[in-house]
Amino acid sequence: MENDPVAQSLRAVGVEPEFRTFPEGTDTAAQAAAAVGCELGAIVKSLLFMASDLDDSNKELILALVSGADRLDENKLAAELGNGKRVRKATAREVEERTGFKIGTVPPVGHHVALPVFLDRVLMDHRVLWAASGVRHRVFSISPVMLAAASGATIADVRQRD
Repeated sequence: MENDPVAQSLRAVGVEPEFRTFPEGTDTAAQAAAAVGCELGAIVKSLLFMASDLDDSNKELILALVSGADRLDENKLAAELGNGKRVRKATAREVEERTGFKIGTVPPVGHHVALPVFLDRVLMDHRVLWAASGVRHRVFSISPVMLAAASGATIADVRQRD
């Protein structure tokens, strides 16, 4: 775990990670919640988007941390970025090249490059959150406040409302 970028990022803010592996799977938020034994809303989905200007220039990878019970509202995320930005889901290749992680294992911290991070406000309502650790079927628990600190997140309302 010495060279584990997720563990290093967490330790940098004083969090000693306790990784848990679930062979039965944590590929989806629902599977992760069932494996961990928590409510779906306590699972953190790490969603990656490409943001660009309207003319498709100045592309930047953006990380949105959203509750497993919710969907992200791309218009709200674009509004948080301001200046007429638009967003689209990042491709699997863009995700892996820029973060070092495959889709389905992307953690909220420990990426190859610094990313702008937006943490949906509803995650702050939980005492404990569970997030992907960069390794398939391995997760870790963390408080919302420490997750925001470790990821350098801006807390914002980016979830879709029905």
